[in-house]
Amino acid sequence: MPQPRVIFVNRFYWPEQPATAQLLADLAESLTSRGLPITIITSHPGEASIPSEETHHGVQIIRIGEKRLGQKNLLKRTADFARFLLGARRAVTRHAHPGDTLVAMTDPPLLGVALAGIAKRKNLRLIHWIQDIFPEVAIAVGHKFTALTRPSRDRAWRSASACVALGTDMAALLRERGVPDSQIHLCPNWAPEGLQPLPPDYPATATLRTHWALDGKLVIAYSGNLGRVHDFTSIIPLAESLRADTDIAFVFIGDGAQRASLEAAARERNLANIHFHPAQPRDQLAETLALGDIHLVTLRTGCERLVFPSKLYGIAAIGRPVLFIGPRDCEVARVIESNRFGHAFTSAPDDIPRLAAILRSLKSDPAQRLALGQASSAFCAREGRLHHATTRWHSLLSGNPLANTSPQPPL
Repeated sequence: MPQPRVIFVNRFYWPEQPATAQLLADLAESLTSRGLPITIITSHPGEASIPSEETHHGVQIIRIGEKRLGQKNLLKRTADFARFLLGARRAVTRHAHPGDTLVAMTDPPLLGVALAGIAKRKNLRLIHWIQDIFPEVAIAVGHKFTALTRPSRDRAWRSASACVALGTDMAALLRERGVPDSQIHLCPNWAPEGLQPLPPDYPATATLRTHWALDGKLVIAYSGNLGRVHDFTSIIPLAESLRADTDIAFVFIGDGAQRASLEAAARERNLANIHFHPAQPRDQLAETLALGDIHLVTLRTGCERLVFPSKLYGIAAIGRPVLFIGPRDCEVARVIESNRFGHAFTSAPDDIPRLAAILRSLKSDPAQRLALGQASSAFCAREGRLHHATTRWHSLLSGNPLANTSPQPPL
C-alpha cells in the first residue's frame, strides 16, 4: 500500500508567479525536505515547454487543463474557474488514495466545497487552507448574489478535518460560522525565501532609484496588488497635502482593479509626487522592496476578517517601517503597533494630517526610520519566516498539531 501523501490543490504553482503559487512552492518544498511526500494538483499554463507531470525539488506536480481563457474578462475568468474545479475533481479522484491528506486552497473560490464530497467518498483527510474568505470578500466589494454559496461553504468547513486560518480575526469568523475550535488552526503566511534586511544604498536598489528618478527622495512604497479589498481613499488627499514636499514620493508597484482609477485621480490633480510602475519579477523582489524607505499596507473596512495582507512579512524581512491604513481595531494594526515597527491610521479625513505629520517626521529623522526598520526585521525573525510555518504545517499534517496553532485571543 502506498505511503499516505499530502496533496495540495491550487490553481497556480511554480513556475508561475501569483502570490499563492509562490507560497505553495515554498511550503511544499520545505515540507518535502522534512520527509513528507507532497503532490501538487494545479492548472496548466498552456505553454508547450511545461510538462503535464514532473517532479521539481522533490515535489510531484500534476498540471491539468488547457490554455486559460483570460484573467481580465469576468466571463472568461469564471469559465477558467469552472474548468479547473471540474479538472481538479477528476485529478483527485484519479490520483488520491484512502488515507491521503487533501489540502484545498482558495483559488479558485469554493475549491474546498467542490472537493469535499470526493474527500469523503475516498476517505481523504480534507484541510481548507484559507487565504481569503469567499463569498464574504465578494460581498464586501459589491457582489451580494454570491451570498447564496455561504451555506455550502459552511458545511464544507464544518465537515473538514481542519481549517487553517492566517490570523485570529479570520479564525474568529470561522468560529462564528460554526467551525469547532478543535478544527481551527492558525498558520500565518511568511516572507518569501531569500529576503534579508537591506540598506537604502544597496547597489541594485540605488540603480532602480536612479532609473525611476527617485534619487534624494523619501520613498513611500506600495508594492503588490491594488485590488478591491484595499483602501486607497486617503492616498490622493494625502499626496495633495504633501505636494510642496518635493522630496517625498509615493511609488505604487503592481497592478490591480483600482490602479486605473488611482492613476486617473493623480493625473486629474496633477500630482507629480505619485508614481506608478508594473509588478517586478520575483528575483528582483528584494531590491524592489528595499526601494521603499517606508511601506504602505492598506485594508478596506469590512475586509479585516476576510484577508490578511501577507506583504507585511516581505516588508518586515527587508527591514522597513510600515504605515497601515484601514480599520483601527484589526489584527494587522495590532501586529504592527504591538511589535513597534510602524503606525496605524484609518482612512478618515481627520487622520490625513496625522499621516502627513508622521511622514514629515520620519523624513527628517533617519534614526527613527532605522529603529522602526530594526523592529520590523526583528518581528520577521521571531515569527515571519518559512521555517515557522513549516513547523506548524508539519505538525498538523503529521497529526500532532502544536498547541499554539489553535485560535488565540487578539494580540
